[in-house]
Amino acid sequence: MQHQEIGAWLDDLASSAPAPGGGAVAAMQVAMAAGLVEMVANLTIGNPRYADHEQTMTEAREQAGEQRRLALRLAEDDARAFTAVTDAYKLPKGTDEEKAARSARIQQALLGAADVPWRTAQAAATVLDLTERILPGANVNVLSDVAVAASSARAGLEAAIVNIEVNRAAIKDDDERARLGDAIASIERDLDRADAVVASVRKGLSR
Repeated sequence: MQHQEIGAWLDDLASSAPAPGGGAVAAMQVAMAAGLVEMVANLTIGNPRYADHEQTMTEAREQAGEQRRLALRLAEDDARAFTAVTDAYKLPKGTDEEKAARSARIQQALLGAADVPWRTAQAAATVLDLTERILPGANVNVLSDVAVAASSARAGLEAAIVNIEVNRAAIKDDDERARLGDAIASIERDLDRADAVVASVRKGLSR
């Protein structure tokens, strides 16, 4: 994805190929959210009116760039994780040994497939942190973009929950299921933070 035109990527997404799919879309939501944070920072830095917020904006821009690049890698990781799951299900199961090996490979692949959306959610939470940090000192002309960044990060969070759940449902290890359940609960708490950023911006715009 990192070197593919967005139109071509959307064509791949719309095709009958199973990947890229929802996990990659979640990561792209996070990448776009991070890009918006960078844009807001760039349109604030250097403006004398916001000189007191220069350092905050500069730091946020750098961190958002890191998260944007990470999210793009996660979009690619998701496709690989999905392929690992489908390949595991294709393994032979004619003998007891083959069945055991296949089952072990499936469980391993499912854990990997659940890990990608969890990392995507962590990236989304970091971008959300940045929207909260830049909101007080952002250029008023692009405050709406801070809200859209938070909204996009929220979409990535919600999609991550679904993508963790779909893999968790087939995982047999109780400890791993509990760990992923805790991860989902953590992500759900961040949804409210995203809503608060959007509500704050909307309140300011309606004055």
